[in-house]
Amino acid sequence: MSEKIEVVVRNIRHGEGPHWDDTTQCLYYLDCFVDDVHRYNAVTGDDSRLNLGDSTVKFIIPRQKGGFVVSQKTDLAFLDSWDSGKVTSIAKVEADSNMLNDGKVDASGRLWFGSTFCGKDIPEADKWPKHQGSLYSLDADGSVKKHISNISISNGMDWTDDNSVMYYIDSIPRQVWAFDFDITAGTISNQRTVADFSSTEIPDMGYPDGMAIDTEGKLWVACYEAGKVIRLDPETGKVIRAVKFPCERITSCCFGGVDFTDLYVTSSQFMMTPAQLEKTPLAGSIFKVTGLGVRGCKANIFSG
Repeated sequence: MSEKIEVVVRNIRHGEGPHWDDTTQCLYYLDCFVDDVHRYNAVTGDDSRLNLGDSTVKFIIPRQKGGFVVSQKTDLAFLDSWDSGKVTSIAKVEADSNMLNDGKVDASGRLWFGSTFCGKDIPEADKWPKHQGSLYSLDADGSVKKHISNISISNGMDWTDDNSVMYYIDSIPRQVWAFDFDITAGTISNQRTVADFSSTEIPDMGYPDGMAIDTEGKLWVACYEAGKVIRLDPETGKVIRAVKFPCERITSCCFGGVDFTDLYVTSSQFMMTPAQLEKTPLAGSIFKVTGLGVRGCKANIFSG
């Protein structure tokens, strides 16, 4: 099967957190370090932007009650609506030296999100301060629960269709993990490694970042600093397929389109030098990949 890659949006500084809204055929995503949330309309091609102030926003996910749940550096907040732009903090989660990072909702409507270091100067990945983050969940009643500590950069997550397994990425140790998942209790247990990107068995894959799952239970993992999204078999830890992009800093991905056969992929030009940008001018683009021959899963929205 031969895929086709096209650019749908250009010149995003640090694209992240893609979420496909099937009700409107829109892709929500972030330009993190300029504090913008974006809405790309796949029908019209229009890309609109909303600035949330000095917030280091890292995810935007629709709510069942209307509006969105977003992160604002160390806080969880509700965005009342796209038109109003009104943001209300609902919980301070982390110390000021950290920031929240990446979030996704499970099939019960519970939000899962993590954290990482956030200093005045953002270091490159190989110099990132380790073990300062955690993994949390937010229930519809507003209660926040911590599940894991000593995370370095909390990133991609997703679940099997039977909700028995949760997959989760910590980017700095370059690990993709699996947990037994109890959707009723909202708990995880029995941590094990699905894939180790530092292993010689998975060469040239950079740092695992954002992630999506397809209907066959295979993981699609964005490879930061490697210019790829790979399809990974979580049962064997083997790379089944690699899709190469014209820039190195691939950050995340999600399935979208009318039948969830399109893969939307975010990228970054953050901290790149003029020479690097000249070499890869499409860095910071939002890409759409078609012709993959697989189908993704509908994204869940927050029940609160």
